[in-house]
Parts: sequence; C-alpha cells; structure tokens
Amino acid sequence: MSVQSVHHATKVAAAVVGLGLVTLTACGSSGTQGSGGTGAGTGGTTVTLVSHDSWAVSKNVLKDFEKQSGYRVRVLKSGDAGQAVNKAILTKDNPQGDVFFGVDNTLLSRALDNGLFQPYEAKGSGSVKPEYRAGTAQHRVTPIDTGDICVNYDKAYFSKHELAPPKTFDDLVKPQYKNLLVTENAATSSPGLGFLLGTAARYGDGGTSQGGASGGGWQAYWKKLKANGVKVVDSWEQAYDEEFSGSSGGRKAHGDRPLVVSYASSPPAEVVYADPRPKTAPTGVATGTCFRQVEYAGLLSNARNPKGGKAFLDFLLTKEFQQDMPLNMFVYPVVEGARVPAEFTAYGPQAKDPETMAPGRIAANRDQWVKSWTSLVLK
Repeated sequence: MSVQSVHHATKVAAAVVGLGLVTLTACGSSGTQGSGGTGAGTGGTTVTLVSHDSWAVSKNVLKDFEKQSGYRVRVLKSGDAGQAVNKAILTKDNPQGDVFFGVDNTLLSRALDNGLFQPYEAKGSGSVKPEYRAGTAQHRVTPIDTGDICVNYDKAYFSKHELAPPKTFDDLVKPQYKNLLVTENAATSSPGLGFLLGTAARYGDGGTSQGGASGGGWQAYWKKLKANGVKVVDSWEQAYDEEFSGSSGGRKAHGDRPLVVSYASSPPAEVVYADPRPKTAPTGVATGTCFRQVEYAGLLSNARNPKGGKAFLDFLLTKEFQQDMPLNMFVYPVVEGARVPAEFTAYGPQAKDPETMAPGRIAANRDQWVKSWTSLVLK
C-alpha cells in the first residue's frame, strides 16, 4: 500500500462485498498496535480490537486511553473492510477480540443479520449527530466516522483541455467525458459498491426511476456509462494510484484517466502527503456524485473482555479520539463539536447534499444489485 493509499481507512482496498460470505482462513492476524498484551482470551487488562487494515490512531492518544482506563490495547488487522467483516462473522462464536471497528453502512446489515454484535450504548452516544444514527436504535453498533465517496478529477487535465470538469452523475454520461472515468468493481471494492449505491439512490431501481439522464433507473444509467467508456478495475489502489492521472501515484504510473471514483477526502490527502505541500490541491471533487458512508464499531458477541470493550467504545466517541481521526484515517468525526483540521476545510469539505440510502433498503437490495451490475457492466 502506497503512502497515498493510507488515507482511506476501511475504503481503500477491495472488499468481498458482492455475493455473500466467502470461505476464509479465520484465525490469522496481520498486525498489532499499542502496548501488546496476551490477547482477548485473557480478558482482564487487555482489550483486543479487530479492524480493517487501515485502522490508525496517534500513539499519544492511544496511550492516554491506556493510562486512564488501565487497559492495554491489542489490535488485530484482518484485511480490507469486507474481509474483516466476513472473518468476524465466521468466528463470532469464538471471537478474535472484544471490539470490531470498520463495518460501514454498505455492509452493516450483513453484520447485524449474522448476530456479530451485542448491545451496548456507549457513553457519548448522545453527542453523535442525529443524521449518523440510522440503524443504531438497538445500540448494537456505534457510529464512529463518516466520509463521502465521490468522483475526483485531475485539475491539470481539464485546464489543459479547456474542458469544465463534471459536477453530477448526469454529466458523466455526456460525450465530452467519454473514456475519462475509472471506477472500482462493485463486487470487489467498497468504494465501487458505494458508487453503485449512489447511482441507485439517484436514479431508482428499474421502473422506479427518479428521472435524470438514465430514464430507466440505475441499470439504464450504467448502460449509458458503459457506452461512454467507463473503465472498471478491481480495487481502489489500482484505480486511484495507477489509472488516475491526478494522483501522485497515478502520475508516476502514467495513468491516463482524469476521473476516478474515490473520496471527498482525497484532495486534502494529496496536499498533506506532498513534499513540498502545494498551495492548492491538484485534484477536485464532483460534488454531485457523492454517496455518504458511515463507519461503525461494536462490542462483539461472546467478547471475553466485555467490560474493557465497553470502555474502548466509550473512548472512540471522546473528542480526543474524534479530533485525532481525520489526519490519521482521512475521515470526518461524527460527534457534535469535534474540530475538523484546516486541511479538510480547505481541500476536502463534505458534500452538502450527498446521496444517502436507508440501511433497510441497502440490506434488501445490495446483493441482487451487485449481481445485476456485474451482468450488465462486466459481461
């Protein structure tokens, strides 16, 4: 994973999200962080967090929790978002840890339907902004962060070609943007799935079209997008770091696609990781193409240290952690009053009117939509 790819938290890698659970080796861990410890099996003074590979927190912030709570934190990283969720489900009767972090609203129903979490109302839950609480009425999960999946554009390309960058989903099917967009496979990538859900939210499903360029729902829209030369690759890394001409990685790889499905937080990452830092971000966001993701954490069913797990969930909603997140995982906090870094305000503001979808609608349609999308776009 390149330095540019660490900024997308659970969303950076291919996620096994499309067609149900897969068979996985469920017992391995791929990383630890914090003060060590002997693992979840001992309970007591160790709290074990199971997460996707892109979990990150400042050392001093984690040490503050350990000092104040008396618990030592052990982190088990379990691949990308989809893999981590599937592993956790497969091991739910004998879980690898106490808390799981990294399931988002595109996959939440799968985790809940499989009984992955036990209820706990974290201290500070009342400070979570109301718009991020959907699907949490029983307190089986706690909202932790949010971000927007959006089309990013290469400013230099559009300036050079004297072409206005696209702003909306409708724009992407126009002739002037033919062969310019690269997106991720909705069956193997979390942002790819989010982009599909964004089009379904915008245009409806088949006969329930909400208007716009497609006419016949998201399926008709994707037919036009395919005819307009959209390129599909398996993962975010391949799309953003190899195919996209606007990223530092893409420029090195001679990427030739000036439009990519990524995140609203990608432009500030291009600034923060650049040396020297540019005065303006080299990339921009088509704000009319955004789909909002919310990421959750929960106390695992059969956790061996539920008391410690509850304390850790409380910690995730503190302002100290919430304000530490943005420049570590390039996501937005969800609690009222948490400060957002100046880099986000300047280069990666949240979309004002992103597409959203109720958890129940995602649960009812996700797998079938992915099957239909695969048949329509990849065959």
